Amino acid sequence: MPDRDLGEGDARAGPAGDPPPPENAEETVRDLGFGSRVASEPWVRLLNRDGSYNLVREGLPRFGSMSLYGFLHRIDWWQFYLLIAGGYLAVNVLFAAAYWACGPGALQGVGATGGGRRFLESFFFSVETLTTVGYGNLAPASLAANIISSAEALLGLGGFAVVAALFFARLARPQARIRFSERAVVAPYREEEAFEFRMVNASSEELIEVEVEVVYTFLEETGGDVARRFRRLALERDRIAFFPLHWTVVHPIDPTSPLRGKSQADLIGEAAEFLIQVRAVDEAHAEPVLVRTSYRADEVACGARFVDIYQRTAEGVLGIDVSRIGEIRRVEGGEEAGEER
Repeated sequence: MPDRDLGEGDARAGPAGDPPPPENAEETVRDLGFGSRVASEPWVRLLNRDGSYNLVREGLPRFGSMSLYGFLHRIDWWQFYLLIAGGYLAVNVLFAAAYWACGPGALQGVGATGGGRRFLESFFFSVETLTTVGYGNLAPASLAANIISSAEALLGLGGFAVVAALFFARLARPQARIRFSERAVVAPYREEEAFEFRMVNASSEELIEVEVEVVYTFLEETGGDVARRFRRLALERDRIAFFPLHWTVVHPIDPTSPLRGKSQADLIGEAAEFLIQVRAVDEAHAEPVLVRTSYRADEVACGARFVDIYQRTAEGVLGIDVSRIGEIRRVEGGEEAGEER
């Protein structure tokens, strides 16, 4: 049995190194789950470039449909820290106001008599209680203050346990950062053409067992009705074992391809969209990850090819310039002309 590609370079190898195309050539997909009504809309993008669905759901309860845990997982780290810091500050301000409302004698050790200074000392007592530090210079002196401090201590124990669990969950959750080229291309390929796009692992974490699936969706008129069709494109290579550099995913436009003979004007006219789904295993966490994106017809450059981004360091180590992953070069009459991004 022939070995699979190990992902050590560009997927467009020479003729001798290429495996035969997959047996399951372009397969008609009935529906991907968007529904016939959405799929029949002519100019609705199904997937945004960031992988999110270009759809909204109205009528759901504002808070009943929210997943706080999921939200805290999805946001960036700086947003997570800002939210935790803001919540910490807000809780201490609320408890400081409660202590201050109990009167001047509520806290033992408070020397200030003015309202502003007393509130500030109440705030720092709240910080000591919430974090269970308890320096000892301040203490509750009334029944109301003791009840409030007891409730705050309980809240602090539970709150910091939840925050610690969220920190661990975020650190333990694998998150693929696959960067795609800004545009796909229809490039010359072995005396014919191929639909291609490039992707690279933009994270320091290694990905293995990477699989990619490309679905070509377009509008088709049959008997006066317009319906959206889905065709799974056969790829030159749909799986690699390692992903150390970049991967140019190639769909040869051979006589069996649904893209055969179609120009960019044809793709735009049929509201074509190429849906991309990438599955991989995060090596550090040994967990699967999933990334999605799409290219609309106006994001496909016909008659162009990707520029070579390989480079060699002074020590002789081969690598790539990730910042140039989206650079393409126009091809006119078999000759390359002009470089653009």
